[in-house]
Amino acid sequence: MATMQDVASRAGVSSKTVSRVFNDDPHVLPETRSRVEDAMRELNYVPNVLARTFRNGRSSSVGVAVPDVVDPFFAAVVRAVEEVCSVSGITTLVTSIGDDPSRERAVLDSLLRSQLMGLVLAPVAEDQSWLAPWAEHTPIVFVDRAPGGLDADSFVEDDHRGAYLATKHLLEHGHTRVAFVADSAHPPSTRRRLEGYQAALAEVGIAVDDALVSLTATDRARAAAAVDDLVSLSSPPTALFSANARVTMALVPALRARGIASLGFGDFPMADQLDPSVSVIEQDPARLGRLAATRALARFGDADEVHERSTVVPVGLLLRESCGCRLPAA
Repeated sequence: MATMQDVASRAGVSSKTVSRVFNDDPHVLPETRSRVEDAMRELNYVPNVLARTFRNGRSSSVGVAVPDVVDPFFAAVVRAVEEVCSVSGITTLVTSIGDDPSRERAVLDSLLRSQLMGLVLAPVAEDQSWLAPWAEHTPIVFVDRAPGGLDADSFVEDDHRGAYLATKHLLEHGHTRVAFVADSAHPPSTRRRLEGYQAALAEVGIAVDDALVSLTATDRARAAAAVDDLVSLSSPPTALFSANARVTMALVPALRARGIASLGFGDFPMADQLDPSVSVIEQDPARLGRLAATRALARFGDADEVHERSTVVPVGLLLRESCGCRLPAA
């Protein structure tokens, strides 16, 4: 295995300069940085993270950055990453990005300066091209949402197919006015789910009615307001598709009193115990977390090993009662 001194000799610089390049020191001349990075790639240099982190008083770590660690979906992703890493004695550093895309860079910059072995990231911003210098020496694996402007590994679920299946199922119950409710317009996953919803309507010749698309259900109060706005339409919806588990949970109180059929993207705790029990598109966030953590560690061990860059994980219908289905007696 190549050492830092091997890289220094190949690039014609000191070991200290190699260290400065690896740690993204902005004071390294671009020409010198390029020579050192070329030498790292040529020698397949993997830094001795344990030695470096012990000197700095830290353990080896993989970072996990998600929009909201309280969200059941992302909580399951985080737990799965922790489980994979703990087997190798690696700790995880977890942070929430929030819903504001403008915060993403600052949060990730801070996390990446911890000299991570890898980063598992569910982004909220449109563009991650600025991560390219970090990706040169830190494996970055995207989960749930594919990267924008960056060539990186990603594990995402089939958002379009899931939303299509959900909407089609509601249509098969005889509903012709089906609403789409989300908490934001900007995540790529939400846009793909909206496209799946639209595709199911188009398949049966129903035009998309923008009045039935609500993107403001960020909490319980706003979810209730969104439902109020929908039912006050001259031709209100009789069914509703919610774009993620957090939105579905916020909608439950408002929908219970309205008699609107519903189906949500993503399961959540106690969904099967509610009255009516909630029909969902079944996801496997733990699988995504395991795949992403395993890939990050594999890239750290051998950055040149060939892997499929983009993996789409299938989803399926989990039918309960909220959509109008009748469950068999226990």
